[in-house]
Amino acid sequence: MTAAPLDRNRASLLHKVRYALRNPGKVAPYLRRSARDLGLRLRHRDHVSYYRAVMADDAARDPKAAVGSRNEERWLELGRMQFDYLVGHGLRPEHRLLEIGCGNLRAGWRFIDHLDAGGYYGIDISPDILIAAKETLSERRLQAKLPHLTLVRDLTFDFLPEGRFDVVHAHSVFSHSPIEVIDECLAHVGRVLAPGGFFDFTFDRTEGAEHHVLREDFYYRTETLVALAEKHGLSARFMADWEELPHGQSKIRVTVPERR
Repeated sequence: MTAAPLDRNRASLLHKVRYALRNPGKVAPYLRRSARDLGLRLRHRDHVSYYRAVMADDAARDPKAAVGSRNEERWLELGRMQFDYLVGHGLRPEHRLLEIGCGNLRAGWRFIDHLDAGGYYGIDISPDILIAAKETLSERRLQAKLPHLTLVRDLTFDFLPEGRFDVVHAHSVFSHSPIEVIDECLAHVGRVLAPGGFFDFTFDRTEGAEHHVLREDFYYRTETLVALAEKHGLSARFMADWEELPHGQSKIRVTVPERR
């Protein structure tokens, strides 16, 4: 997989023209996405409602594609990659894990299988993708693990107990989120982290101007997200070892500093 230049601005007209000339077969799908984007923006003013409608449309066609996997093989590969990484970083069966944007359990079914019964808690803004998650749970015969799957409308975690989770995980969530949604998450995630716990999130990284494409794909500078975490009293560090894997996104780990 060849990495794109990190200073590329995908929202610029010049980039769009060049991309269209190199990839003429993708012009029609992009125009369809643009038309959908315009229609959904007119009907849904806040981002959560807007993206919930995007997910409903995508999931109706293919739940695996809705979570960013072009086929079954890639769906399994990306789920395995997330799972192996967290296990390699100390995720144990007795831990409790909160997965933000659990989708159709691309990685979640592996976490559920690995963790003790009741140790997995998945949340998502899309009821359609949670229905697909329940189907995955059934297909994998993991009902006895009693995972929690919950629909949410924000990332305040106000219904969850304090200090509950050893690991909080969000893969390809902030890559679809405006900065105010990320800020909301970082303002509240520290409350639900157990002592010594950590929050890993991926994001689409740029070293140029921060931008978005159709309010679906957002590109941030590392220092912006690190500073945002620090504003809320959290420590954040860039996870360089994640860059070695073939996934296309970057990762930051957030922890709550010990009180002295």
